[in-house]
This record gives sequence, structure tokens and C-alpha cells, in this order.
Amino acid sequence: WASWMKGEETPIHHGPPEGKPAWTRYFGVDYNHKVIGIQYTIWGMFLLLVGGTVALIFRTELAESGRQFLSLELYNNFIGMHGFIMIFSILLGIGGMANYLVPLMLGAEDMAFPRLNALGFWFNVPGSFLLLASLFIGGWDAGWTAYPPLSARGPIGYQLFFLGVFAVGLSSIVGSLNLLVTILRMRPKGMSLFKMPIFCWAVFATSLIQLTATQLIGLSFLMVSTQRALGLGFFDPGLPGATLMTGLGDPILFQHLFWFYSHPAVYIFVLPGLGIISELLPVFSRKPLFGYKWIALSSLAIAITGFLVWGHHMFASGYNDILRYPFMYATLLVAVPTGVKFFSWLGTIWGGKLSFETPMLFVLGAISVFLIGGLSGPILATVPSDLPLHDSYFVVGHFHATMFGGFVFPFFAALYFWFPKVTGRMYNETLGKIHFALMTPAFWVQTLGQMGVGVMGMRRRIADYDPTLGGGSIEAWHLAITIAGFLIGFGVLLMIWNFFQSAEVGVVAGSNPWRSRSPEWQIPSPIPEHSFASPLVVHGEPYDYGLPEPYVAFAGAGDD
Repeated sequence: WASWMKGEETPIHHGPPEGKPAWTRYFGVDYNHKVIGIQYTIWGMFLLLVGGTVALIFRTELAESGRQFLSLELYNNFIGMHGFIMIFSILLGIGGMANYLVPLMLGAEDMAFPRLNALGFWFNVPGSFLLLASLFIGGWDAGWTAYPPLSARGPIGYQLFFLGVFAVGLSSIVGSLNLLVTILRMRPKGMSLFKMPIFCWAVFATSLIQLTATQLIGLSFLMVSTQRALGLGFFDPGLPGATLMTGLGDPILFQHLFWFYSHPAVYIFVLPGLGIISELLPVFSRKPLFGYKWIALSSLAIAITGFLVWGHHMFASGYNDILRYPFMYATLLVAVPTGVKFFSWLGTIWGGKLSFETPMLFVLGAISVFLIGGLSGPILATVPSDLPLHDSYFVVGHFHATMFGGFVFPFFAALYFWFPKVTGRMYNETLGKIHFALMTPAFWVQTLGQMGVGVMGMRRRIADYDPTLGGGSIEAWHLAITIAGFLIGFGVLLMIWNFFQSAEVGVVAGSNPWRSRSPEWQIPSPIPEHSFASPLVVHGEPYDYGLPEPYVAFAGAGDD
């Protein structure tokens, strides 16, 4: 990068390092979007395991009432660490899917800016290590939201935490810019925006949010860092600050800045997953995607509406009561474009010739789990029901249902679906279905249990609880939630074992085992170094299953 910025000749080399095994390229700087996509995915899975392990530690603490083995300080640190590690993991998983799939779905040789693409990934690695290292110099005990004044006066670990978020946020911004340019400028002949694979629309909407909102969380954490280092009172009511009315700092200002990013960030997390659902359903239903244009536009509608609803996180914070109602109605409005997606999925399934391979099972699981996450949302969006449930485990259950249904289940479906394309071999179908059978009921127990103990009065971020809550049943519920968490973790380990084993000894898959119409399935598996031997030309529609006309064809001499 330094040589390139100085104007020196730096040709982009595609291929493994000369004289070294091919796998070594995944541990260095590589400009091939497929390599970068796998780097994102593997690093995201690593963080998923770390964040999940942290969660199981404090879930074990909560399995019984009373203090077990974690100090209160360490418990609080683990709560915040789990939250942000999992956020990093989701962002990396999104980056992996988008970097690997979008150029292939568009018939492009690479991303618009290959060097920027590589740089974006390598911001994540030090950012992740800074986050993990913060635990060893005091940690950050105010939860993943890092509300001041606690974060402004907390341990030195906050400084590393803020730097780690800056690094990953910068990666998110440059990655979104790259994806937007790729989608807008690198489509093949005949592929209008409304002839793109629907996953590209989901990535497009997600990238718009990332590019425009990520600066806000960086700004809010920069202001906290400045307050810590220089004593400026942006958010401390005891110090001169930025509030015009009093001339003092205001902690509510931080919440506005933080949630103006962090609620749209929820749609950063789920829109790609919802795109995966829409992408896979037609393949396993052998039917066109019902309402393609409505699905595409609903992603944009969710992205836009997501910027209008941040205040529902702050109903209990003490801001002006008159603002509650616009935020409440705007939040309920999000259900409209989300409902469009659900009706499209039902219309796609209806009358289809369904097959229930592992990717389809995880897609159906995602729909059911995301439905519960969505139905529990209006309860928290409505002021009278939100106030008694605010900061309770009901919020935790709702959020986990939204994240698992909107990202984790679709992400696992995508891993199983595109595994044959990446490796050229099929995974073990039996192990895949065992993974689904373990994880799905376990997650239902976990998320419904979290909502249930929240209604019983269990507060979040609390290391101990009254065993008499819920008529004395709350301890049994916490034990069940903990066991469910371990079953989910075992299912993830089973999936990883399945992939490692199948990559070596799995049945050869062929170029298109799913009979998909998407461009990436029209080339050999595993994909060669240069993905497309000749340019693509789009002739048909992406989801016209049952029609003889292909979606894409390779350009001949007369198509140039």
C-alpha cells in the first residue's frame, strides 16, 4: 500500500505466493475478492466462537441463583465483551458473504477497488485484538453500549475498546463504499438493477446504511475518549459541555448519537440475512421469487425507515415525552416493508416443489425465528408496554431472536449452500441436519426463556437474581436457558467439524448441485483463480425456474 501511494508500480497479483502452499495466502494480504471473502468468514467464525464461549461462561454463572465463580466486575466485563465480539462477528460474516458473492453474482472479475478491499479486511484484525486485549487492562464494565458517565470514568480498557471500534468501523465504511461502486458500475450487459440477484439488493441497502451511519458511533466514542483524555464535558453534567440550555454536559446526547447508528446497525446485521432467505427459497422451491421488485424495494424502505426510529431505545431515558410518539409510530412503520418480505416468502413457498436439504431447513428456521423477533418488537416499540420491560431480559430475548433469525440462521444456510462452490465437495448432509435439529429447538428454549424471565422481572446485566421470582420457577428457566446455550454451541462445533472433514473427503459436488440459475453456479467448482473465462450477458430473469431460457450466458464474439 505504501509503495502504491508513492506512485510506484504495484501490479495486482492473482494467485498463491510462489513456492508456498496455497493456504498461506489466507494469512497475508491478497487482492482476490474470493480470498478476502473467506478471510472475513473465517475470522468472523473465530470471533463467533470466542463471543459464544464468553456467553456460556456467564450463562453458567446464571444457571443458579447466588454468586458462583465470577466477580461482579468480571461478570460486567464479560457482558460487554460478549455483545461487541458478536457484533464484530456479524459484521465480518456480512463482509465475507458480500465480498465473495457479489462480484460472482454480477459476473465481475473482482471488486471495484481490490486494494481497498484488502485494506478493509486488515483493519478488522487489529481492531479485534484491541477489543480482546482491553479485558486485561481493566476491561469495560458499563455494557456494550458504553454509556457515559460510567464509560467516561471507567478503566483504561475503554481506550482500547474505543480504538478497536474505530478500526472495525473504518473497515465497515470502506467496505460499503467498495460494494456500492461494484454494484452500480460493474454489472454485466443486460443486467439492470431489477435483474440483479436479490442478495445484491440486500447488500446495496446494507451498504447505504454502513456508509452513512457508521460515522456516528465513531463520533460518539471519539467524544467520550476526548472527555476522558482532556476533561471536556460533552456528556458529564458536572462539567462544562455542549448543551446550549445549561452549558453543561448531557449524557442523553450520547444516547442520541449512539442509537442513531446502533438501531440502523440492526438492519446492517439482518438485511443481508433476509437477502439470503430470498435468494435460497426459489432454489429449493423451484419457483420464481414472488414479488421480486417489492422485495428489492422493501430492503431500501427498511434502510430508510431505520434512521427514523432510534428514540425507541430511549423511552425511559427522560427525554421530552412528546418525542415518544413519533418514534413509536415510526418504529411500528418498519413492520410494513418487513411484512412485504414475509408475504413474498410465503408466496414463493406456496405451491412449490420443496426439497428439504440443510440450507432450506436453516432458511425455514430463520423465517420462524425472525417472525418471533418481529412480533415481539411492537411490544417494545409501544411506550406503555416498553417502560416496564425496558432493560429486562425480555429485551435480550427479542434481540437474540432478531439476530438469530435475521443473521445467524441465514448465515449458516449460506455456509451450507455455497460450501460446494467454494470447495468443490458436498458437506455431510446427515451432520448438517443434526446441527439443525440440535440448534433450532435449543434456540427456541433460549429466546422464549429469556423473554419469559424478563416478564418475571429479571433485569439484564445483573449477576444474581431473586430465586422467588416467577413463583420460584425462574431458577429452572435460567438452567434451561444455559443448557440450550451449550446445545447451540455444540451444534456450531459440529458444523465446523463437518466442513473441515467434508473439504477433504466429501463427495465431489459438480459445478451446480442445486440447479441454481445464479451466475456463480454456471462456472466450475471450486471457482478458478479468474472466475469467468469470458464476460456474461444476461438474457432472462434471475428466478424463472421452470423456463428453458437461461438467466445468463457467456458472451460470444458477437456479444462484445
